[in-house]
Amino acid sequence: MDTDVLVVGAGPTGMTLANELLTAGVSTLLVDRMARRSGLSKAGGVQSRTLEALDQRGLLEPLLATGDHPVAAGHFAGIPLPLDSDGHRLPWRSVPQVVIEGFFERHLAEHGLHARRDHELTGLAQDEDGVTAAFADGSALRARHLVAADGAHSTVRSLLRAAFPGQPGTLTIIAADVRLGGTDPAASHTWNEDGHWAALFPLGTDAQGRPLRRLVLGGPGRSLPRETPVTEDEIRDGLTTVFGTGVRLLELRYARRITNASRQVERYRHGRVFLAGDAAHVHLPLGAQGMNTGMQDAFNLGWKLGAAVHGWAPEHLLDTYHAERHPAGAAVLRNVRAQSLLMDWAGTRDPDVLATREVFTAMAQLPDVRRHLADLMSGTAVRYPMPGTGAHPLVGRPAPDLDLGTARVHELLRSGRGVLLDPADAFAKLAAPWTGRVDRTDRVAPGAGTGPMLIRPDGYVCWAGGDGLEAALGHWFGEPS
Repeated sequence: MDTDVLVVGAGPTGMTLANELLTAGVSTLLVDRMARRSGLSKAGGVQSRTLEALDQRGLLEPLLATGDHPVAAGHFAGIPLPLDSDGHRLPWRSVPQVVIEGFFERHLAEHGLHARRDHELTGLAQDEDGVTAAFADGSALRARHLVAADGAHSTVRSLLRAAFPGQPGTLTIIAADVRLGGTDPAASHTWNEDGHWAALFPLGTDAQGRPLRRLVLGGPGRSLPRETPVTEDEIRDGLTTVFGTGVRLLELRYARRITNASRQVERYRHGRVFLAGDAAHVHLPLGAQGMNTGMQDAFNLGWKLGAAVHGWAPEHLLDTYHAERHPAGAAVLRNVRAQSLLMDWAGTRDPDVLATREVFTAMAQLPDVRRHLADLMSGTAVRYPMPGTGAHPLVGRPAPDLDLGTARVHELLRSGRGVLLDPADAFAKLAAPWTGRVDRTDRVAPGAGTGPMLIRPDGYVCWAGGDGLEAALGHWFGEPS
């Protein structure tokens, strides 16, 4: 074997997974077909759940120290979700994808992992012991496991001939990185009476400190074949149509056409090969859900691959990646399709769509509805199917980041091992055989508001109170040593 795990694709999903594997003490190779990292951002926001996961690895503060990354309000179908609707300790942040990739690239390099670039995958074969990957330059790499994080047009997915069902794209819209002048639009989403619309999101600043924006344009007559180049005149016409002459294009840095295709692979696991990120699911880029969902795929899979490599993973553990992440990805596709309908991407101004949006907008003002939509868009509404989900409301959900007096819960997860909160010091003997895989603490401050709880390395509660701790330890952390 050249490595334990070969990760194909050095975007946010691949780099997050590489870091998880390093945390798990697993030898990792990261390859990418591009000769250098892209300077463009397909996404610009980091959700609450992703921020929590980064905090669990001690990466959040260093990431936020890379620049000005303000707290950002979310939206659902262009309907603003006020900041007070996000009751999480870590609300959304505006962090462009290019910043995240640069941060991870430096962090991985500090730990001795450099992406092997200009490595175009051309062949793939697997057997009982491992996977062999062939590349265009004639080289080959052998690994125990391979993870495809190589994007929407995944070569790995094609080589596997993996079924990728869903809805084909029926229209295109324009996404562009721009500098604008003139009047700054007050709303992030704006429509005119003819059905033309525009959405604007912050992308940080350029080297001169000038603000950059992500501009998305759509409406009647704007759906052109995907390969048609986007021109500056087209951008200027779109701005004028929606905003009038008060908003001017100063610089067009990058533009592309994206479709409303919505697809998801039938299986996330193919033997020793796993699909993650856009290689597993594609949809319209709404709420940075593509990037965040891919990073959550990586957080879920990393520790499980580590357990398999180290030899203590229960037989079923790797299968739980598909069982947990496929429903999570499907839920994202559903909410994106609902949003695209309510946003009237095609600019039809269909009276039924407008009436539905008006009713939904009114409902979205209700506090309970706002909180539900905020949880949906923040990635915190996910509840993984696992034993015990009916016995306790926390099981299957992200662990609450309680202040235990000596540390926060998230800080206890930085080792990459599981955590057993044992406030009454009642489970020391029972948990002792799993000491090498699970850290136990009884140092819980009075009034911390927590009972006993078992937390997986990815931060999800897999047991809470009552009977069944020994069974849960065996189910998630293997046979006692």
